[in-house]
Parts: sequence; C-alpha cells; structure tokens
Amino acid sequence: MSGKLETNFAGIVFKNPVVLASGTCGFGREHHEIIDLEKLGGISSKGLTLNPRGGNDGIRVWETPSGIMNSVGLENPGVKGFIEQELDWINNLDLVNIVNLGGHSIDDYIRGVELLNDVKIDILELNISCPNVKAGGMNFGIKTEIARDVVRTIRKICKHKLVIKLSPNAEDIAGLAKACEDEGADGISLINTVLGMAIDIRNRKPVFQNTYAGLSGPAIKPIALRMVHQTAKAVKIPIMGIGGITTWKDAVEFIMAGASVVQIGTASFMNPQAALDIVAGIEQWMESENIQSLDEIRNAV
Repeated sequence: MSGKLETNFAGIVFKNPVVLASGTCGFGREHHEIIDLEKLGGISSKGLTLNPRGGNDGIRVWETPSGIMNSVGLENPGVKGFIEQELDWINNLDLVNIVNLGGHSIDDYIRGVELLNDVKIDILELNISCPNVKAGGMNFGIKTEIARDVVRTIRKICKHKLVIKLSPNAEDIAGLAKACEDEGADGISLINTVLGMAIDIRNRKPVFQNTYAGLSGPAIKPIALRMVHQTAKAVKIPIMGIGGITTWKDAVEFIMAGASVVQIGTASFMNPQAALDIVAGIEQWMESENIQSLDEIRNAV
C-alpha cells in the first residue's frame, strides 16, 4: 500500500481513510478471522454504554430493498467490560482505535468518558444520535442547543480526540455540526441510521418491538452524501462520512463531498471483504488518475 492514501484526521494519522463503522464489526475479533484488519485505516468499536446492556428483544435485523434495518439496542459489555476484555486486543493492532460511546443521560456520558480517560485510545466517537434506544442518545442529537450543551460538558473533561456522531434527524445538520465545532469537537462523523419502519402484514403489527428502527445501506447514501457536503461547507474540523458506502466509487464521492475518512458498515454484511476492496479500489483509481494525495480531491464539489 502506497503512502498516497495516508490521511491526517485532527492530528491522528490513518494509513488509509477506510474505517469499519461502529455497530457493524463488534470489536473486530470476528472480522480479523476473515480479513486482515491491519490493512484498514481504523475501526470504530461497537457502541458502548456506561453499564452493560442486553439489547432489544424480538427481531433485530430486517432486510429491506437496498439496505437493512436494525434494532439491536446497543447490546454491549459496558465501558468497564470493554476496557477489561477488548481494549488491549484492539490496541495491539496497527490501526486507529476509535471508541464509540453512547449514553442515556449527561451523567452516563460523563462517567463513561472519565473511565476512558484513563486508558489508551486514539479517538472518542460520542454517539448523540442512536435511534434504537427509546430513552437514549437520539434526543441529544436533534436540537442544536441541547447538542451544544452535551459537547461543551464532555469537551471539558475528555482527554482524547473528540468526534461527535450526528443523527440525520437533526433539525439543522450543518448548524448542529457548527455548534459542536464551536464547543471544541475535534471532528464530526455522520450520518447515523435513518429512522424507519417495517410492518408484518400477516400479523398486522410492526416487525420491531420498538416499532421503529434504523435504516442503513445503499438506500441512504444520497441522504448521507448530501449531509456530509452541507456539513463540510459549515465547519473546518474534519468529517468521517458514513452511510451506504459500498464501493470505492462511493468512498471517493464522500471524500469529494468533504469527508476525510469514510466508515464502512452494511457493505460488510454483504461482503466481509468490502472495506479492503474499497481501499484497493481507491488506490488503483488514484494511480490511474495520477493523484498523489487525497487532499487533491477533498472538497472538490
């Protein structure tokens, strides 16, 4: 792999701009049995909460045209469980370690961040947009001023690089991102899943016990691309683009729209090698176009 793919994100150097997205790769162990994770730029861990969660009951994943819906409910071992069981394993890999943290209250966020302050991670990705937990993060990520308060509070105590993951349901995605920047965020990641619904017509009821669930995959790519583009015009801090990226061409579009790094999620369910194929595809395209650095095409649109 050539150095052309090297990407600087808020002072953190990624060997390439391709990252496995939170919630789609666990903590990497299973994926590492199939692909060489160290050929990627980074991994964003399964979303953590302060305390362990068992996740939602009933159906959790449902296939839709050009995507999937999920209502997993942030099943995870909790911050302490992650630190004790997974962190050393991830840190031994040659890639950027992004830890995703959600919460049900400001207090949960604060206590989770304080625990993570004491350990080695590269980036803290603060999830204020999860649509799968009724009392959870999405409420923080819709209203600009509420999000501003969360970021201001966490920035005061967080010792790591702080990236804020935003919801497509935000009232003003660019304004919300600018508020995060103003309060000291080092970067933005977007978008999270789009809130949707599926109905079981045979039993005349919603497929998911929580009625609504998160839609991801190629179906949401145009929405995600538009929001990354809008946000890149509003902020100077770097962006992680997420949403329906399946091919290297998709990734290049996101970079042209303003993303520094891209996260690959649903595509990995269709093809576990997808992220590696995207790395290879970007590199081959750069060679064919005589592009020496991704900086040449970032924000090109």
